[in-house]
Amino acid sequence: MQLVNLNVLHAWGLRRTLLLVLVPGLLLVGAAVVWQTWRTAVDAANAAYDRSLFGAIKSMDANISTASGGLGVELPYRMLEFFELTASGRVYYRVATEDGLVDIGNADLPLPANALFTGRPQFSDAIYFDEPVRVGTYARLLDPPLAGQAAGQRVVIQVAETLESRQAFTRTLVLEAVARDLLLLMVAIGLMTLAVGWALRPLARLRNEVEARSDLDLTPIVHTGIPADVRPLVEAINHHIERNRLQTEARQRFVDDASHQLRTPLATLTTQVGFVLRETDPALQREALLAIKLQLEETVRQTNQMLALARVDSVGLKPETVDASQVVEQITRQWWTQARELGIDLGFESDAEPLRLLVDAGLLKEAVSNLLHNAIRYTPRGGKVTVVLGHSAAKGVITVLDNGPGMPSDERAHAGERFFRGSHTTQPGTGLGLAIVRAIAERHGGELCLDAGLDGQGLAVSIVLPLAADAG
Repeated sequence: MQLVNLNVLHAWGLRRTLLLVLVPGLLLVGAAVVWQTWRTAVDAANAAYDRSLFGAIKSMDANISTASGGLGVELPYRMLEFFELTASGRVYYRVATEDGLVDIGNADLPLPANALFTGRPQFSDAIYFDEPVRVGTYARLLDPPLAGQAAGQRVVIQVAETLESRQAFTRTLVLEAVARDLLLLMVAIGLMTLAVGWALRPLARLRNEVEARSDLDLTPIVHTGIPADVRPLVEAINHHIERNRLQTEARQRFVDDASHQLRTPLATLTTQVGFVLRETDPALQREALLAIKLQLEETVRQTNQMLALARVDSVGLKPETVDASQVVEQITRQWWTQARELGIDLGFESDAEPLRLLVDAGLLKEAVSNLLHNAIRYTPRGGKVTVVLGHSAAKGVITVLDNGPGMPSDERAHAGERFFRGSHTTQPGTGLGLAIVRAIAERHGGELCLDAGLDGQGLAVSIVLPLAADAG
């Protein structure tokens, strides 16, 4: 037997799902209440009519006498007639000794199935003359007993009535109670439907607000009036909107940067190519082609740096515990050949202990490579560039020192801004190297710091990053 997949209900909408679950539940509860009401009404009607039946029995009992030595009964005919009128049916009676020696009235009136207890009435349903009757039976001791009988002899008194009046009263009582319960059930379902609709109104308003937004609207959704159960979903949506906004801004910055920075080199290349096409002197043509080659190399490097900056702004971080000593030393070794060609003394210094940082290893390599590229590029031949690793209580520090032209102290605050270049710079460049390093540091919760180099010469550029949790 295949079970119903209840998860399908969630695809029907909250309103339909709630009503589909709650309404049958209320109907089941209502059915249970109706059944309980019917049982209570029947028991209440039987209790009321049984008290009336017991009153007739006690009235007959008051007219039983054994003073003459025999069993004498003065039947209360008026009471029986009134009881018969009240019962709206026929009434039967029987007065007999327990041993059956004396039997007055309807002798074949059935006794209850259970044993009789002295002084305690019993009521039972029976069939008499092919119609249902309610029989009340009462036994008590005869005092004095009949002549010739031992003490403890009991007399049994029975009164029975047909069920027309009892059933009519019970039916009326049950119908009224059931009608009341059904009315209350309908009111409850109506109120529940209204309550569900009212509770879901903020969701409808939220849906309308989101649908009414323009494609370019990336502002957060306002939490006002949002149910507490839905607020985490709205916060998650806002978080997603913020990510999209940042990515959109990063793309827009890249487009703006590309249009701003590549327009001039491309125009220069177009002019140079036109000059080469017009020039007939091979020497001048070669000189122009070399200039085009240098311009293309610079344009390629500038494009790669803009792409790297855009990637840093938008890439998802994958932080892990990294031994920065090994990573930075490996990157430094890769630059030794270029430094040696330019006559630069490139060194590496680190503590004896590993420097464990919580970073994205790929971005850390990108940042250190940009620092080394800048230091080697702007340090004159015969200069020194040193990579130094250290740490404080909770931070790791990677510093690249050089004895190049440095940067005035009033300009260091602007270092790391896009396309900013110091006034002492003589080499061509884009001003994006430190911007990439700064973006990487800030993405990891760190910072970029600049200071004067050793003995006030050159520049000291440091990346300050958080230590890994297990690095203490």
